[in-house]
Amino acid sequence: MNNLKTAVLLAALSGLLIAVGGAIGGMGGALVFFVIALAMNFGSYWFSADIVLKSTHAHEISRDQDPQLFAMVEDISQRAGMPMPRVYAMDSMQPNAFATGRSPEHAAVAVTAGIRQMLTDRELRAVLGHELAHVKNRDVLTSSIVAAIASAISMIGWMGLWFGGGDRRNGAGSLLALIVAPIAATLIQLGISRSREFEADADGADISGDPEALASALQKIEMGARRVPMNVPESTAHLFIANPFAGLRGAKLLSTHPPTEERVARLMRRAGRSA
Repeated sequence: MNNLKTAVLLAALSGLLIAVGGAIGGMGGALVFFVIALAMNFGSYWFSADIVLKSTHAHEISRDQDPQLFAMVEDISQRAGMPMPRVYAMDSMQPNAFATGRSPEHAAVAVTAGIRQMLTDRELRAVLGHELAHVKNRDVLTSSIVAAIASAISMIGWMGLWFGGGDRRNGAGSLLALIVAPIAATLIQLGISRSREFEADADGADISGDPEALASALQKIEMGARRVPMNVPESTAHLFIANPFAGLRGAKLLSTHPPTEERVARLMRRAGRSA
């Protein structure tokens, strides 16, 4: 099912890209952007994880650099029945984390400096369980592709202002592309993200065996995200366990995540059933 969703998503985003090309340069622009879409589909499938990791300023770390974190990730991945993912760190002081990769065999998990400081080991284990649940469910393939292509669509929309041509029709088409493309890409992101967070919460709680710890972690992360800004592209927001832009005005309007209160309530009900 997730493979089908990925194919549909690639087709939808490719169609959007071609439409942007048509708005900017007519039939010739649509043809050029069709070729670009094919190249982007190929690149997004094979290299989306690396694109996302680079765009979020995450850097890979070794076991020698952080044996405690590696031991924690290794234990959770074994509980999930998955290969050990690559481990990345982010220097941001906002507490947050995300996973990426096209499959469990090519996965990576990234955590911020802030989350290491704010959460207890028990809570961090639960967060890692959530992220590896995304990997196990193959959510991260679709999410990473969305992040890579949405970034490109937004960039191309901006390019339309500068290369749309000098006549009024092309100028209007470029302006339309600039306005519509990022909005459409964001709406697609919103459509795929929210339900997956609930599923990853439930599956992650089962992996770690500690839904209460995940609920507590989500509350702390939400509080921290509101207080500390994070410098990452908007197109990657849906990958994180909590919205990295939660502290910005209007963040709830286009949030890529369900309300933390609802996530916590579901986890606490799950904890009550398993007690």
